[in-house]
This record gives sequence, C-alpha cells and structure tokens, in this order.
Amino acid sequence: MNEHEKASRSTETIVVHDAQDDRHYGAVAMPIYQNSVFTFPTQQSFEEAMLDNRDHFMYTRGNNPSVRQLEERLARLEGGEQARCFASGMAAISTAVISLVRSGDHIICVDQAYGPAKDLMTSILTRFGVETTYVNGASFERIAEAVKPNTKLLYLESPTSMRFELQDLPRCAELAKQIGAYTVIDNTWASPIYQNPLQLGIDLVVHSVTKYIGGHSDLVGGVIIGSKQLLHKINGCELVLLGGIMQPSTAAQVMRGLRTLPLRMEKLQQNGLAVARFLETEASVAKVNHPGLPSHPQHELFNRQMKGGGSLFSVELAVTVDQARTWADSLEYFRKGFSWGGYESLLYMPIQSPDTEAGENVLIRLYIGLEDPEDIIRNMRDAFARIAKK
Repeated sequence: MNEHEKASRSTETIVVHDAQDDRHYGAVAMPIYQNSVFTFPTQQSFEEAMLDNRDHFMYTRGNNPSVRQLEERLARLEGGEQARCFASGMAAISTAVISLVRSGDHIICVDQAYGPAKDLMTSILTRFGVETTYVNGASFERIAEAVKPNTKLLYLESPTSMRFELQDLPRCAELAKQIGAYTVIDNTWASPIYQNPLQLGIDLVVHSVTKYIGGHSDLVGGVIIGSKQLLHKINGCELVLLGGIMQPSTAAQVMRGLRTLPLRMEKLQQNGLAVARFLETEASVAKVNHPGLPSHPQHELFNRQMKGGGSLFSVELAVTVDQARTWADSLEYFRKGFSWGGYESLLYMPIQSPDTEAGENVLIRLYIGLEDPEDIIRNMRDAFARIAKK
C-alpha cells in the first residue's frame, strides 16, 4: 500500500483495521511485549543497534513494540509524522515544553490552560530562568501583544477545559513562525477525531490519553505528536532522561479504547449537545459554555477549525452556592470528581472561595457520558425543581 492510500483512509479504518500479522500467528490483537530488555544474537548486531538505538528495541525506557504500535496509529490519526507515548498527560506536556525552551526564554500561555501545565511553568520553569506570560487566549490581539524578543513558545489549549475558550490556531501558528517560536497545543478536548492542529500549522500536539482516547477510566497516559525532526530530538534526550514512559500493558489498554474512538466521539458529541441545549432553556442557568452551541461567542471559529466537539462543558448557575450543591447532589447519573472522557457522566464543582460575592454565578463543569441523554435531562429537570422549591 502506497503513502497516498494510507493517507486516504478514514479515521474509522485507521483505528480498526490491521494487516494480517504473521509474526504473531495471525493474532487479531497485538500481543503485549512485557519486557524491560531486548537482546541480540551477536556482539556485532548489538553494536549496530547501539549506533541507532532510537529506532531499535533495546530497552523499554526507549522503545517497546507494544508502545510503538500505538504510537504509529496515533500519529496517523492526528496527521503527524511521529508520536511518542508517556506515563501521563502531564509527562507528555512537561516533555514537550521542556524540549523547546532554554534558560532566558519566554513562553506565552493561555490563562485558562490546564492547571498543572500552568504550575509547571510557574513553579518549575521559573527556577531555571524561563519566564511565562498568561493571556486571554480568546483574543489573538492579546497573544500578539505579549510577544517579547525572547518568546520561544506559544502554549495553547483550544478549547480550554473550564471556560471553553478557543484560540485561532492558524493565526497563532503564523505568528509563531514570524517570531521564530514554536507552538504546542493540548488537543485532549477535541480528540484527533474532531480537531487536527498539525494541519493548521501547530508544531506539537499533546493529548491526555487518559480521557477520550483510552475511554474507559481505567488507565493514565499521554502522547506527543508532531514532525520527525522535533520528535527525533525528544527521543534522544527528554524521553529517555526524564523517563516518563508508557508501560506496554497500558499501551494495549489504550489500543483497545482507540478501536471505538470514532463511534464514542460521535455519540458523546450528540449526548453533550442535547444536554447543553436543554440547559440553555432553564431559568436557573445564566450561561452554558459549549463552543458547539450557536450562542457561544466563538462558534464561528469552532466551525472553521474543528469538525465537531466533545461532551465536556460548563454551566454558570444563577443560584446560591448551597442551591448549586443541592442541585449537584440531586443528579443521580453524575459522579463527583475530576477527569472525563470515559463512559460515565461526571460533575466537577470547584470549591467556592469564602469571599465569593453574593449573587455571583456558580460555575460547574459537566462531562456527559454514554447514558441516555433523556434520562440525564429528566434528572436535571427534577433537580432544578427541587432547588426552586427550596
């Protein structure tokens, strides 16, 4: 099969179809290479592999066949030349960022980015002389105004995972090229099914595969996807030295989840939009933050650079904090906790500050899972009626 035929495959075919695997007796699922070390029959073959250890299986901290299989599939799915998997989404984020900056450099980061990613820049990188400016990512002008002579990285997350603000990715990519900087984006919310930032000019894409890609709330992992040039450097330095590698057994679990990713994303998008539309009709809801809704201020940008969206969004309730807690506790189908991307619906209500002003809207993040959305809507309607009575 030539490269054009490979590129023309649909996402459904990429995640499902494997060629006949005669190495493993025609096994449908690739066996797990649960090895720490791989050996060679002769000293000469060992020395030859040592000279090119980035592309040979020698030690699982560098390469492993099970992990490599997943990396190749994720790279194709995202439209990148190469991918490397990690033990967590934060391991992928940390490695990507550290690989691109040096002491004295400046980072521009969207102010609504994932909290631990911001903590990396604020608490760790500042120790080594790397400065970060946080800006409103919904405004390209704010991003451009933050540029300094030593700006080397634009760190993006589109949409962000609490307020669901988007960045104009082609404009950000062009700006970075003009100033000699790189771009990294956390693309976890959209998954490779609904947004492919590399095709819009972004340099590196990171995902928490813990979320949609794994899809079953039973693993933790991350991935970096990009050009061979950038990944080659990561392979030979940050990957092996920081050591945050993905285990072979985890790679096999992620591969299982990947098989159904397009189907799950389609259903999750439908469920999420159905519930978000309902919430817009409720009197107690001041705002629904979902870029897939026409009411979202960046809906046109959403349509321009994305093919769809996930089922994670937030609502702003015009109720008291106590009423919001009552509403949350009345939702039978929502477990309370972090994360998202699995089969189960989740609710995250940040702890309210003691100085929260009276009458201020209460922000709650909702992840709509694979339950029947009509059951969720009916349950929500009853919960709103309960706080109305109180």
